[in-house]
Amino acid sequence: RNAWRGIWVGASWGLGHTAPLLVLGIVILAFKDLVLDQYAVVAPVFEFGVGLMLVYLGAQVLWNLRRGRLHVHDHSRENGPHVHIHTSHDSALGADSESPHGFWHIGKPFFRVKSFSIGVVHGLAGSAAIMLVLLPHLSSIWVGLGYLLLFGAGTILSMAAVTVLLGVPFAALGGMQRANRAVAGVAGVSSGLLGAVLLSDLALGTSLMPF
Repeated sequence: RNAWRGIWVGASWGLGHTAPLLVLGIVILAFKDLVLDQYAVVAPVFEFGVGLMLVYLGAQVLWNLRRGRLHVHDHSRENGPHVHIHTSHDSALGADSESPHGFWHIGKPFFRVKSFSIGVVHGLAGSAAIMLVLLPHLSSIWVGLGYLLLFGAGTILSMAAVTVLLGVPFAALGGMQRANRAVAGVAGVSSGLLGAVLLSDLALGTSLMPF
């Protein structure tokens, strides 16, 4: 509904990303390389799941645009004009209709299950391997636990900030319906293409992904 409320969407994603890493990290700290070797075997499966998810999310955005379910409302209230963008079902966005609106209002905290679930999938994929490979080399389980907690806190804070920035174009464009639909369309196409490239590299052995 406004850029600042993206904090709670991003934080939900960060929590989802952190939860499986915390559990898996503790197991690796306890059993060291034995578990890490097993994780290396299944990591591509999780990455494939990320590719499928990106394609699905991109298709969902484009489908909502086509059906006219993604739209902008521009209202004027006592606390000033505001714009919010949503589908026909506010509950799908985790929105709290009772929260005050306005670009500068962070709003009442809420938890978004969809964002949390996406974070879990991402957390189990490639980014997990980069972090978890360091754990067996740390001096103690307490150092490792502290590392996991700091990593998780950084993930939650940084993703909250990124989500706010991603919401700025929508809030700044105001009631410009065409511009908002164009931004959403680019995001949907980009998500679908990135997912398709990832799936191709994993399933067909191509090298389309430059990183």
